[in-house]
Amino acid sequence: MEPLQHKTEENSPNVKYNERVRSPFKPTGAFIGASWFALLTGVVGYCIGLWNASIQLNEKGYYFTILLFGLFAVISVQKSVRDKSEGIAVTDLYYGLSWFATIAAMVLLTIGLWNADLARSEKGFYAMAFCLSMFSAIAVQKNTRDAKMLEDKEV
Repeated sequence: MEPLQHKTEENSPNVKYNERVRSPFKPTGAFIGASWFALLTGVVGYCIGLWNASIQLNEKGYYFTILLFGLFAVISVQKSVRDKSEGIAVTDLYYGLSWFATIAAMVLLTIGLWNADLARSEKGFYAMAFCLSMFSAIAVQKNTRDAKMLEDKEV
């Protein structure tokens, strides 16, 4: 039985001599653009909803703070999970705190929306905008890190 060979520039039938091959780890421009678009859509939509909401200013501040806290928390989780998978030292305390902060942001938003005097459609809007923002922040962080990692290898 022959050992498995990885496709490289030399043994790939689809690559011509001296043709540059795109790294499979480099995010495509379309994915980078879609990630940024989703992040901006989620954050801007959430903020426009807050601006137009007929709630007190302190409630608006609470929901805005939860958004910022959640964005920071998910980026922290993505970084610490990725560091661990790449063998970079991450303390258990930081790893645990980043997960705790992520879960806390989600729970605080849920409790706030559950008890808010808002229409169900508004509550759903905030929940969906928050989820879109959290997921896309992870994707943007991943793309940024992948691009930086490949840039450092090329230099």
